[in-house]
Parts: sequence; C-alpha cells; structure tokens
Amino acid sequence: MQKSSLSNIALVVALVAVALAVLMVFGSTIGLWDPIVGFMASRNYNNLLGYVVVVIGLVALITSFTIKQNSRAKGKGLINSTIALVLGLGILAPSIVALVIEPVKYPPIHDITTNTQSPPQFEFLTDSREGAKNSLVYGGPEIAAQQLQAFPNINPIVSDLTADAAYQKALMVAESMGWTIVAQDPKARRFESTSITPFFNFADDIVVVVSVLEQGSRIDLRSVSRVGIGDRGVNAQRIQEFSLRFAE
Repeated sequence: MQKSSLSNIALVVALVAVALAVLMVFGSTIGLWDPIVGFMASRNYNNLLGYVVVVIGLVALITSFTIKQNSRAKGKGLINSTIALVLGLGILAPSIVALVIEPVKYPPIHDITTNTQSPPQFEFLTDSREGAKNSLVYGGPEIAAQQLQAFPNINPIVSDLTADAAYQKALMVAESMGWTIVAQDPKARRFESTSITPFFNFADDIVVVVSVLEQGSRIDLRSVSRVGIGDRGVNAQRIQEFSLRFAE
C-alpha cells in the first residue's frame, strides 16, 4: 500500500463510521430494529468508531505532511485526512461536550405527571401497547418523591379558560407538538396520545385530563416511556414544553 493512499483510506473509513453512527440513531425509524437496540449500540460503539477514525485521520494527516509527492497529491492527501479527522471528532462530539459541560443527572424514573397524588389514568392505552416494557401502573410515593426532587416545577396547568375551551386548546397544543392522538373523550375532557422522540425513535405515551375549577379549569398531564428505566428528563421536558405552549 502506498503511503499516499492512506488519506483516501482514512476518508472512506470516516464516511463509513459516520454512516454507522447515524444508522444506530435512526435505524429504528426505518424499521431495522427496536429503539432500545439502536440506543444500546450507539452507547456501546459510537465512541469506539470515533476513536478509530480520529487515530486513522491523525496518522494519515501526519503521513501527508512527511511523504514526498507532488503538490497536488499532497494537497489532496491533507484535505482528505483533515476531513476524516473532523468527522471523527464529530462522532465524538457528544462525549466531548459531556467533558466540557457536566451532564445533568436525572433519577432512574420514566413516569412523570403534574399530579403525583392522583395521577391521570390511561384507559385506552394498556400495558400491551406495541413495544412496551414498562407498565402504565403508577409507581407510587417513591416515584413521586424522586420526581419532586428532580423536577419541582412540574405542576398542574391552571387556566382562566372554561374546561371545554381548555380541552380544545390542549388538543391543539398536543397536535402542534407532533403527538399522535390515539383516543379522545370530549365529554370527559380527556385524551391519550403518543409522542416519538426524534432520536432512536422511542415512543412515549401521554394522557391529558381537563377538570373544572370554580373559576376556570385545570389541566393535568402524565407522560410515560414505553421502555427504559430512566428517560434522561425527556418526559419532564415534554410536559414543561406543553405548559409553555399552552400559556402562549
């Protein structure tokens, strides 16, 4: 193998590694595997891919500087090696960011609600929903205590709107957030929906219940992951975003 070809090999390896890294994240979206499979593969192999590409890119870059060849070939080698190195660093970007910015530590819970005393109950969706490993039965005081400590700002939405108007607005907000409404009961002012995460294609289920107050209405939500012990704050962030959009 000629040394001048190392930069080409480095670029090809980098492109293949990037393709694999992307595939692990989005493979479940195109039906190749379950979300948890892609998540675990990315968790176990993404950094390895990045390190391999960075090492090969560095070796190719150093080689491009040291070997004797015409300026055109040398320039091409430097460009290919640099691109490979940048792609490798791109694969490692999440880990690099985690080193610079300390990641938020979330409790190992996946069931978040605005009402921990009497959580909204699912009626249409059941534990047999597709791909579900987690139960829809609420975990009780232990889960509530962990949620309160981690997300003290998760509260019911209190509105001046009538209950019927609040229900219609809640539906519109849910649809604007890309949730799929799977069941709704206008008389009971409740609906159930599913949200798909943009990465790894995880499905989370949400129930929204609107109740009448003496002046206005109250909106309660509950968001539950189908798989995984912890959700890395996704369900809480979803409820917080819903609350912000509803307040607009």
